[in-house]
Amino acid sequence: MDESAAIVIPARMASTRFPDKPLALIKGKTMIERVWHLAKGVKGANEVLIATDSQDLKAFAEDFGATVMLTSPECLTGTDRVAEVSRLLDQKHTIFFSFQGDAVLTPPWVIEGVLQAMLSDPTVQIATPAVHLTGKALTDFVTSKRGGSSSGTTVTFDKKGKALYFSKALIPYNRDEMQTDRIIYRHIGLYGYRAETLQQLSLLPEGVFEKSEKLEQLRALENGISIQVVPVDYRGRTHGSVDRPEDISFVEKIIELEGELLEGV
Repeated sequence: MDESAAIVIPARMASTRFPDKPLALIKGKTMIERVWHLAKGVKGANEVLIATDSQDLKAFAEDFGATVMLTSPECLTGTDRVAEVSRLLDQKHTIFFSFQGDAVLTPPWVIEGVLQAMLSDPTVQIATPAVHLTGKALTDFVTSKRGGSSSGTTVTFDKKGKALYFSKALIPYNRDEMQTDRIIYRHIGLYGYRAETLQQLSLLPEGVFEKSEKLEQLRALENGISIQVVPVDYRGRTHGSVDRPEDISFVEKIIELEGELLEGV
């Protein structure tokens, strides 16, 4: 069967932590337009769509050329919104990507790596990227976690790349504090789903570990659905997204230092 992949950008205006977040300006351009441009830059994707429950956001995004689908305000997660798009399209595509609308520093080649992993192995039901932290990035991340930060997710996986667990804590635990070759993988929160697996997942209730960690991907693991972890290289770029208004200054500084990910963005 020929594969076809759609990237869906779930975006909501009614965020309690950051109202109207998709329209927030980052160096003169709205967040939603920046993410849409990054998605459009992914080689191998057949379609890019924005999924929202806001008529205002729909009109705004269509003005800059995006394809937008209205989804139910009852969707609790981005995955729920992407699953609804899959149903509305009658599973037109075999692979659906969930690419969060605040992931303004995600390089297109990261998604390409996940897509390639799914295209090369039709048994992969869900795939997601992770970065091996080294040097200053590892030191800063460990220091942040030890300081009590809930920002950033770690993942462990088996020798075939199948996820064992995702956590807001540092995993694996480092029993030997003198160990210098510590291996930590930071999870990047985007996912590729086979259409049928996406529908299956959307019908499952919230899991015990999912509720504890506030990580929706744990729902899959708790129900025996495997997740393929794809190690990716940011090629010297800095990872980051916008969760709160104060994060905008951070990503703007990164863009000033490292330049835009794509020309014209």
